[in-house]
Amino acid sequence: MKIIVWGINYYPEPTGIGPFNTDLCAFLAERGHEVTMLTTFPYFPEWQKREADLGKLYEREELQGVTVCRCWHYVPAQPTALKRVVHELSFVATSTLRALFMARADVYIVVSPPLFLGLGATLVGCLRWRKFVYRVQDLQPDSALDLGLLKPGLTAQALRLLEKWNYACASLVTGISQGMMAAFHEKGVRIRKTYLLPNWIPDGDATDAADWSVSFREQQGIAPEIPLVAYAGDLGSEQELAAVVEAAALAEKSTGAKQPAIHWAFCGQSAAGPALEEIMTGTACRGVHLYPFLTDELHQALLREADLCVVAQPKGTGRFSFPGKLLSILQLGRAVLAVADESSELARVVQEGAFGLVVAPGDAQALLDAAQKMAFAGREQRRQWSANGLTWVDQFRRRPVLEAFEQRLAELCGKKMRPPAIS
Repeated sequence: MKIIVWGINYYPEPTGIGPFNTDLCAFLAERGHEVTMLTTFPYFPEWQKREADLGKLYEREELQGVTVCRCWHYVPAQPTALKRVVHELSFVATSTLRALFMARADVYIVVSPPLFLGLGATLVGCLRWRKFVYRVQDLQPDSALDLGLLKPGLTAQALRLLEKWNYACASLVTGISQGMMAAFHEKGVRIRKTYLLPNWIPDGDATDAADWSVSFREQQGIAPEIPLVAYAGDLGSEQELAAVVEAAALAEKSTGAKQPAIHWAFCGQSAAGPALEEIMTGTACRGVHLYPFLTDELHQALLREADLCVVAQPKGTGRFSFPGKLLSILQLGRAVLAVADESSELARVVQEGAFGLVVAPGDAQALLDAAQKMAFAGREQRRQWSANGLTWVDQFRRRPVLEAFEQRLAELCGKKMRPPAIS
């Protein structure tokens, strides 16, 4: 098949949606398909383009058997709500124009966000008489309303209508979680038109490919006996992380120790970094440490060596979203402390998989109690959390997930697929 994947994030972006877009294209190319990625110049998570890309309108390159076509788009240094809209629309405009002059594909895989990209896909699909798959990674209107970034009113109604339009025009709508699939059905999308395409993890044992010569504890001078609690990812909103800082401050206040009993490591990069630093300064908390975005080797070392990993969502969110970082944590056998609403998808899977604990957002004391319980748990309990997580995450292995999706694409295009190779 001739396939065009169309999305705003791609290699070399190290986190977020980019790595999944990159691996999807690489897999389809490995399977013998002619794959083109229509994307932007890399900018995430720094919200800054590389110096070499400044001023470029378009670029074409070959990467891992994939033709990558990049288009100019506006990247705000401080991504406010309005600037994000302009940011997304600029990509929709330039990429749609380029798509119209590209060779026609058998199918387009359109990755949202951005929500507005559905408009470009509809235009190109109609003019080229081709179907498009709408791959939803985040329900933007729901997320914006839950976070308070969008108020109920005309704007919200307009975005809901646009969302409905995208679903109606797409030939197939995919979601990354069971919660998102339920949301599609609530929004009126027919069941036979939806497909569960979760984010995935590598096929092999993650520790086999690890660079064991790299140690986060050694590089940061963290003694083996000090419990290490890790949060690694985008620090995009300080709302859910402020309680972690407060919890660490409570621990120091209650013990009066010169050295904190737990080393809380925040590793990431975003526009919210300075705000989080301000919170840390205000609490005068020595237990929380803010590290810059890590290399792949050091990031893996942090997750391997952490006693537990925090996955946090703001209050009122998470009904449909599924944090991709959870899969990376579980495949390394780490226990999870989820800061999430009881009704969230994150809380549901942690409780279902029995690989950690869940606390409500904003409750610093409950978070501290849970962190201490997990950090100082006995060997058998820690082994059980690890084993449960490894068992649960096995359903997200790359090959079976993507082979099943490839087969669904072939059915959509009326193509016959060769059977998977026997390993």
